[in-house]
Amino acid sequence: MLQCIFLLSDSGEVMLEKQLTGHRVDRSICGWFWDHYLSQDDPSKLPQVIASPTHYLFQVFREGITFLACTQVEMPPLMGIEFLCRVADVLTDYLGGLNEDLVKDNFVIVYELLDEMIDNGFPLTTEPNILREMITPPNLVSKVLGVVTGNSTNMSKTLPGATASCIPWRTTDAKHANNEIYVNLVEEMDAIINRDGLLVKCEIYGEVQVNSQLSGFPDLTLSFANTSILNDVRFHPCVRFRPWESHQILSFIPPDGEFKLMSYRIKNLKSTPIYVKPQLTSDGGNCRISILVGIRNDPGKTIDSLSIQFQLPSCVLSADLTSNHGTVNILKNKMCSWSIGWIPKDKAPSMSGNLVLQTGLERLNVFPVFQVGFKIMGVALSGLQIDKLDVKNIPNRPYKGFRALTQAGEFEIRINQ
Repeated sequence: MLQCIFLLSDSGEVMLEKQLTGHRVDRSICGWFWDHYLSQDDPSKLPQVIASPTHYLFQVFREGITFLACTQVEMPPLMGIEFLCRVADVLTDYLGGLNEDLVKDNFVIVYELLDEMIDNGFPLTTEPNILREMITPPNLVSKVLGVVTGNSTNMSKTLPGATASCIPWRTTDAKHANNEIYVNLVEEMDAIINRDGLLVKCEIYGEVQVNSQLSGFPDLTLSFANTSILNDVRFHPCVRFRPWESHQILSFIPPDGEFKLMSYRIKNLKSTPIYVKPQLTSDGGNCRISILVGIRNDPGKTIDSLSIQFQLPSCVLSADLTSNHGTVNILKNKMCSWSIGWIPKDKAPSMSGNLVLQTGLERLNVFPVFQVGFKIMGVALSGLQIDKLDVKNIPNRPYKGFRALTQAGEFEIRINQ
C-alpha cells in the first residue's frame, strides 16, 4: 500500500504531492531522498527502491522528472516501480510528452488521473483507454471553456463501458466496420563510442506497440522468431504470463485502440549501423575540427534523418563550419547542428572548419560530446522478428499490418575518453 506520491523537478522542487491514505507523509522525505540522490557520483536513472530511516521509497526517473512513492509497509519492489512506470506512461500519453512545464500547466488533470489510478494506496485503473473515457485529455478548446465557464474539471459524467466488462481494459461493446490490427516494433539504440571508435556501450530498448481495431472479444497469439535475445521484458496487464513462460508466446485479449503490448532491452550489441569519426587538433589559439560519417553495417534499408549535434565549449569565441552534404547551423547557445538527412552512395558526408579560442588559450582543453540521431524504417536492428499473429473469435478475417522502426536514442561519441 502506497501512502504518498511526489513529482520532483530536475532541481529537486516538489511540483506535485498526492497523499493517498490518512497517514500523511511529510515533504521532508523528499529532501532526504534528494540529498541521498545527489550524494552519488553518478546518480542512477534506473528504477530503484531506497530504504530511508522511516519509509521505503520507490523511484522512477522519466524525462527530467522524478516520480517518488512512499510507504512504511514493506511490499514487492516491482509493484511500486511498475505502478510509477504506468503513471509516467499515462501522463506522457495524456500530455503529449512529459516535462516540468507540461505537469505544471495541467496539474488539475494530473490530480484527476491519480485519483482514478489509485484508491487508498492500492492501484485501481491504469489502462489509458479506460481513463480516456473517464477524464478528457487536455486541449485548447477545453482550456478556453474552463476559463469562460469556471469549470476546471475534465471528469466524465458517465461511467466507462469497461466497468460492466469482465475484462477491465476492454469495453463490452467494441465495434468496428473494418477489423484491423497493426503491430509496430519500435527500437531505440543507445551507444557510447570512445575517441578510438570502439564501442563502450551498445544496447537497444524496444517496444511492441499495437493499434487494435477489432470488434467483440478477440483472442490473439503473437510469436517471435528469436526471443532468446530479449532481456528485461515488461508486459501489458492483458498478457497471459504462462504461455510466455513456457513457450515465449504472447497470448492476450487486447484493449481497444493503441497500447504498448511489451517492452524489452537487448544488451551487449557488437556494432552500430553508422560510424562517426570526429577529429580535433588545436594550436596557436585555433582548433581545426573535422567529422566524417559513413555506413558501418548496411541494415538493408535507407538510413534517414541523420543528424549530429554538439555543444561548442565556452572557450570558443567563433566557429566557421562547412559540409559537403547537408546543412550546418550554429545556434545562439553555441549548439552546433549538422543535418545530414541521408548518406549518398557516391561520397561520405564530412564537415570541417575552424574554431577560434579565447585570447591566451593555445589549445582546446574541453572536448564536446557528439550526439547522433537517425531513423531506419522497415528494420529492427536488434534482429527481433515477428513470426506469426493469430486472431480468434473474429467472424471475418482481419487485416494485419506489421512495421519496424529503429532510431537513435542516447547515441554519443565521446572523444575525451
